[in-house]
Amino acid sequence: MMIKKEIAIKLMLSMLILIIVFHALILTQIIPYTIVWAGKLKTINEMYVFEIISISINLLLILLLLLKGRSIQNNSSNKLVNGVLWAFIILFAFNTIGNLTSETLFEKIVFTPLTFISAILLWVVVKKNEADKK
Repeated sequence: MMIKKEIAIKLMLSMLILIIVFHALILTQIIPYTIVWAGKLKTINEMYVFEIISISINLLLILLLLLKGRSIQNNSSNKLVNGVLWAFIILFAFNTIGNLTSETLFEKIVFTPLTFISAILLWVVVKKNEADKK
């Protein structure tokens, strides 16, 4: 059984919104920053930089998924959107490996499966099906 592209987009969007909320909780120090970024962050300022970049990247991915799902009408190239989504697939694949080697158990347990599932869902979004080939 294969997940449909539309469902994969909705699942990714839902996960990304939850991830952004998680990063916002880290930014506001409700969640300690020591449990993320492989436990490598040493200062609050480092945390702010990493978290703002992370939230920005997640917002970019949301925009790309909305474009791919045609929730936002535009004239952007589907090839460009697919190319950037493929880059995210590669990023998530490497991130999965990085999470496996993390110093924090939280990242190993929570983010390893999350990045793996994200790579699979994005692959479903960008792969060509029979209808796309016609």
